[in-house]
Amino acid sequence: MRHTVFCVLSVLITIALALVSLRYFTDFWLLSLVYSFQIHLSVICAVGAIVALVFKRHWYGFLMLAVATFLNIHGVIMLREFAGKTPPEDAPRLFRLMSFNIENDNFENGERIADAILASGADIVDIMEAQPVFAQLPRLSQLYPYRIGCDSSETCDTLVLSKRPFAHQEVHDLGELWKQRLVAASIDFDGMPVDFLFPHLSKPYFDDFQADELEDLKTIMQSHLGALVIAGDFNSSILAPTIQHFLRGTGLNTAFPEPTTWPVRAGAFGISIDHVFARPPLLIRSTSRLADSFGSNHYGLVSDFVRQY
Repeated sequence: MRHTVFCVLSVLITIALALVSLRYFTDFWLLSLVYSFQIHLSVICAVGAIVALVFKRHWYGFLMLAVATFLNIHGVIMLREFAGKTPPEDAPRLFRLMSFNIENDNFENGERIADAILASGADIVDIMEAQPVFAQLPRLSQLYPYRIGCDSSETCDTLVLSKRPFAHQEVHDLGELWKQRLVAASIDFDGMPVDFLFPHLSKPYFDDFQADELEDLKTIMQSHLGALVIAGDFNSSILAPTIQHFLRGTGLNTAFPEPTTWPVRAGAFGISIDHVFARPPLLIRSTSRLADSFGSNHYGLVSDFVRQY
């Protein structure tokens, strides 16, 4: 009986470890979600290996534990790779950003979401799948008179609201799957121009569409040479090879640890698929998660930015 349990656990753990380890050989899109859960799966495998060793002390159990530990440590290292510098505590806040995918059929919570936006203190707000707040636009426009997107309820995916006027604004397509899923804007904050890119990417298991969208986003970034913020729903964690490839060489940083945003039911044990990135001379002082998901399948994020001197 003890031998049978050890063998069954060994087979299951080996399969899981092999799937995660494939990231070092291929970035095959079908495994992207597995790669995003590398830390979670490696912890589960490590616990499973310890349980297997309780049933039978065998060299293969120790090998599984060693591989799981390596995958876990390397996962944490990859998350820390893009951590930004911590600004001085007395550095004044330049602006606050809110980014939230509210889910396009979440109409019963549209009014509550609008209340949260108005109470957030954000200077600029990025709302994705924004149809549920379309009816709230007259109320939102009292605090946020400047808007990009949601000219009608039929074309209301990405909505950007601002307390300050846009010096420049554009709406781009990303890849070939979805239209108008990237908003580009520039805003002057007390003499400092800041460029914003707000993407809403495809899910990673939709063939290579997400990788193509990230290549388009990287190309568009090349025309933005100064202070830059990129925020939105990437549908993958930083651990995904597509996101790693996108971030390397861009100078973009993020808060560490990033708040987990999906799945909502997992709470703090989920993964971060919604991101806020910044490039110097901007620093992210903090990124926090909204306490309530307001019926969405994502949690929203609020980030404070300071100027680097």
